[in-house]
Amino acid sequence: MSQIQIGLLVLLLTFLGVVGYNVYLHESTTSEISYTTFVELVEKGTINKIHLKGGQVKGSYHAGSEFSSFIPDVAALLPVLKKYSVEITAEKDSANMTGFLNSMVPVFLILGGYMIFSRMQKGGKSGFGNTKKNIFNPRTDSNLRFNDVAGISEARTELVEIVDSLKNPDKFSTLGGYIPKGVLLQGPPGTGKTLLAKAIAGEASVPFYSIGGSDFVEMFVGVGASRVRDLFTEAKKNAPCIIFIDEIDAIGGKRSGGNASGSNDEREQTLNALLVEMDGFDSDQTVIIIAATNRPDILDPALLRPGRFDRQVTITLPDVKGRHKILEVHAKKIILANGINLSDIARSIPGFSGAEIANLVNEAALMAARHNKSAVEISDFEEAKDKISLGLERKNAVINEKDRRVTAYHEAGHAITAKLLPETDPVHKISIIPRGQALGLTQQLPLDDKYTYSREYLINRIKILMGGRIAEEIIFDHQTTGASNDIVVATEIATRLVCEFGMSSTIGPIAYMQEQSGFLGGNSVMKPYSEKTAERIDNEIKSIVDQCYFETKELLTSNNKFLHKLAEALLVNETVDGEEMDIVYQCYVNEVKIEKKLLNTARRI
Repeated sequence: MSQIQIGLLVLLLTFLGVVGYNVYLHESTTSEISYTTFVELVEKGTINKIHLKGGQVKGSYHAGSEFSSFIPDVAALLPVLKKYSVEITAEKDSANMTGFLNSMVPVFLILGGYMIFSRMQKGGKSGFGNTKKNIFNPRTDSNLRFNDVAGISEARTELVEIVDSLKNPDKFSTLGGYIPKGVLLQGPPGTGKTLLAKAIAGEASVPFYSIGGSDFVEMFVGVGASRVRDLFTEAKKNAPCIIFIDEIDAIGGKRSGGNASGSNDEREQTLNALLVEMDGFDSDQTVIIIAATNRPDILDPALLRPGRFDRQVTITLPDVKGRHKILEVHAKKIILANGINLSDIARSIPGFSGAEIANLVNEAALMAARHNKSAVEISDFEEAKDKISLGLERKNAVINEKDRRVTAYHEAGHAITAKLLPETDPVHKISIIPRGQALGLTQQLPLDDKYTYSREYLINRIKILMGGRIAEEIIFDHQTTGASNDIVVATEIATRLVCEFGMSSTIGPIAYMQEQSGFLGGNSVMKPYSEKTAERIDNEIKSIVDQCYFETKELLTSNNKFLHKLAEALLVNETVDGEEMDIVYQCYVNEVKIEKKLLNTARRI
């Protein structure tokens, strides 16, 4: 009989038990009558004896059947009972525990059945402290290899030694060294931490125990610690092996120290058990622990010291070469059209993680299938990329012609500013098709991955953000809310220029902003400073934004015809790519030259 059938049988038996108990209560419970009816029956001589317990009365009729009722004033009723020769017995009133227990029996039955069923669904436990062994069954069939993990070559190189130590442990022990006991894989979500751990197990061909950090956590104190001990007991029996704990921050967070409430007792006991087990390995047992987290900043320092997690490997987002290799791995699973250059796609998706790239390839295949294509084309990748980054295209959105023209000039203002300023990323695409919450977009793609930014690049980035609002003012002489997000981002860049990067000539190289603890760094927060300094900072930030605004307005005003041409191209085509924008620019430049020649001829005449 399967676990599901057993679980259904348990629920059925629980239901039948509740129904049977209710039938029993109904049959065994005496009929309830009102106080008025009770007095009338006494006066008629129908009742021969009663039993008093506080205000509750139980009795029997002359016919033999029983009843119950409630008497609000027993002292006033006693003369009446004596007058009609009713036999009276009584007992001292006490807490009605029996009634309470009777009312709770169905609840206990339902909870018991639910707990048994839920335990069976999770794999079952023989008790709250003892985990069934099938939860910790090792896997020995991992088909993943290092060649299947692309884009993180540095981390992979660091972990090759782990595999070597599992295959040839004597190679290190003969020289007096010891094999690292633990490896912590830390990095953003989707960068391949779990995949890399499976590849290690596949390369080493050893038993692989995989469990999530949350699997140790239970509402019952002591269960997590018991599970840790069970896991390590099983692992020692199958050494050499690998224990992989995913999302270890669920149990490995910093201990609270002065916590008097005891709310974290279970998690801290689990962590203590893990610390003890990691320190308790015998020298002849090769058990390596690999853990993964995207929150290394909250882990307890005792967990990170040498002797426990000896190595901490940071897996970052892949660079352009890494993205290309990841694309090659996933592109083997789909049918690609001829002439697709994966390196161009890799360059167009900066900041994508391995999981996002896998999703991109899958979305592109779905797009091609939706249009009944026989192979995935570059247009499918472009559409999938826009869908992932910006949201679904809202082709059916009803936008009036005025708003459409404002959007076209707004996006043209962004694009022209980016085109004409030095040290900016090339314009990849301009569109006035609504996506997500945005009515249009101007997309720039860097030629290479950037790790540092110059002051000129950041200043020009502010100007590009201001280009949309300024184009609206030049052409329509009014402002709209479409530039609200641009202003927020521009202000943030100017603030970081002054307070974090030390790029202000007035304030100087002083940091008034610091990193807040969070995921591999986290967000920036302001440090305390005086009101006078705050005024200087505010003035400097405003000065930077105002200067960028003034210079961008001059730039777009002097290239007014280019702004009109590009906006008209957007209104006709809705989407203009970088090459098409270059064509519009060449037309604009040639027209300007012709006008100058005609002007010079007129002057000579």
